[in-house]
Amino acid sequence: MITKRIIPCLDVKDGRVVKGINFKGLADVSSPVELAKFYSDCGADELVFYDITASAEGRTLFTDILRETARKVFIPLTVGGGINSVSDFDRVLKCGADKVSVNSGAIRNPSLIDEAAKLYGDQCVVLSADVKRVDGVFRVFAKGGRENTGMEAISWIKECVERGAGEIVVNSIDTDGVKGGFDLEMLDAVCKAVSVPVIASGGAGNIEHFITLFNALPGVDAGLAASIFHFGEVKIENLKKAMKSAGIPARL
Repeated sequence: MITKRIIPCLDVKDGRVVKGINFKGLADVSSPVELAKFYSDCGADELVFYDITASAEGRTLFTDILRETARKVFIPLTVGGGINSVSDFDRVLKCGADKVSVNSGAIRNPSLIDEAAKLYGDQCVVLSADVKRVDGVFRVFAKGGRENTGMEAISWIKECVERGAGEIVVNSIDTDGVKGGFDLEMLDAVCKAVSVPVIASGGAGNIEHFITLFNALPGVDAGLAASIFHFGEVKIENLKKAMKSAGIPARL
């Protein structure tokens, strides 16, 4: 079995890491550069770095913080927020990102995925899908979870993979920040629909939630979380030891 990845997520607003519940009520946490280095030193497998208001505010993603972060961490760095063109891909990659996450930009222009995959390779293109149940149907939301696109999520994710997305981050708005566990139903539907790596995001509250995730859904490649790592509720070293003890392959 392939090693399962543990990925802290840094949601950045106005140059600071923030965290909310159900994508609302943002609270200040830390400096993104300091926090990224801390996670790199603590055994995180990768980092995801989102400028969470870039799309809603109609601006490009910051680059100075990204450059400084990339200089200090030595694990793969995925960056997203305000990615609307291949020139945005190019700029972020030149600042030190290893992969680029696209969400609202792909919703506005799906061919962006085709263009970016052709230029930089599928492995560089990450689709971030913010998904919420609406009347029992998984719907895609845009602009940091603020806007219901009306699109059915599983078919949208399949289309993006066919266009060249090499990895999917599934953000469950229903479970985000609630700490009641990952959205297994939603993740199972995505894993059954695509063959690329799937990253689970939204709902982690303790170590057992990760154990349950990987045992219940072997097709999930990684678990992503924010607040439980930011506030020291779960230490990555302890999480990985527990995964090993449960027979789940992890890089210690």
